[in-house]
Amino acid sequence: METVPFDEDLLTKLTETSGVPGYEDRIRDLVIDEFEDSVDRVRTDAMGNVVGTLEGDSEYSVAIAAHMDEIGFMVRHLKGDDDGFGFLELDALGGWDARILKAQRVTIHTDDGDLPGVIGSPPPHTLTDEEREKTPKVEDVVVDVGLPYEELAERVSVGDLVTMDQTTERVGETITGKALDDRVCLFAMLEAARRLESPDVTIHFCATVQEEVGLRGARALGVDVDPDLAIALDVTVANDVPSFDAGKHVTELGDGAAIKLKDGSVITNPKVHKRLQAVAEEKGIEFQHEILPAGGTDTAGFQFSGGAKPVGAISIPTRYLHTPTETAHVDDISATIDLLAAFLESENGDHEYTL
Repeated sequence: METVPFDEDLLTKLTETSGVPGYEDRIRDLVIDEFEDSVDRVRTDAMGNVVGTLEGDSEYSVAIAAHMDEIGFMVRHLKGDDDGFGFLELDALGGWDARILKAQRVTIHTDDGDLPGVIGSPPPHTLTDEEREKTPKVEDVVVDVGLPYEELAERVSVGDLVTMDQTTERVGETITGKALDDRVCLFAMLEAARRLESPDVTIHFCATVQEEVGLRGARALGVDVDPDLAIALDVTVANDVPSFDAGKHVTELGDGAAIKLKDGSVITNPKVHKRLQAVAEEKGIEFQHEILPAGGTDTAGFQFSGGAKPVGAISIPTRYLHTPTETAHVDDISATIDLLAAFLESENGDHEYTL
């Protein structure tokens, strides 16, 4: 297996670290450490966003945004009898498909440390036809921590956080694991920041919070940072697998970085996405276009709050989004880093994005 042309260890650390919406503490600490040698100053805000600023030679500023949070859960109820085992019921943080949750391992993050748990699934031959056909719901999920109720109640509290327990692995030409949404793009942003030294414009590298519950961090930074141009980085759907017609693939693994034209929340500025394409063509960087029929990204967060500002987005094609086995191609990750770095190196504040 060939060595990837980027820091795979850092990507693994980012994806395996836990951080659900509103509680991005662990991943935030990693981002701050990584910014130390690549930007001029770092700040955080009351929501937990991190902004690493690289000063340019002009007042023109560009915001690059990738979100830190992953989908997860919050404990909403402890269930059980005093003389029996205890179980946890969950409240979703972000968009989950409950069908994929059964028979998964999870980690419960408590004040006294992490606890392992499992989301159980009854043996199929013990279920009735009606039970087999029932559409699963997150509120029906129960976590088994393997502890008596009394001990569970001492160690776990309502409001404790729960994330999927999954490692990050190379699988052929791809990398798979939990939280590639959006840690793989957070990684691409950190890698691009490392490459830049003396930009013509000021660049704010924004690691945002609470994207999975309404683009909340980006909306705040749209006001606080108030950039002249904003580019968001996020994963996008790659349904290039059996059972999907070609017209529903959205993107395909291995075909390069995806330049967003639209999604469910934004239509990107045509002059911005055309310049992204021009930079890719000039530098020989593989790219494809993205038209995502549903879903939103921090791109819209900056556009909503920042007024009539030009926005664009680069996406990394990813299979199996919002599952513990999200999968991206190493070449697409590299292409995204290359395109972002090349775009920022060529941005001088003189490009006209007004329509």
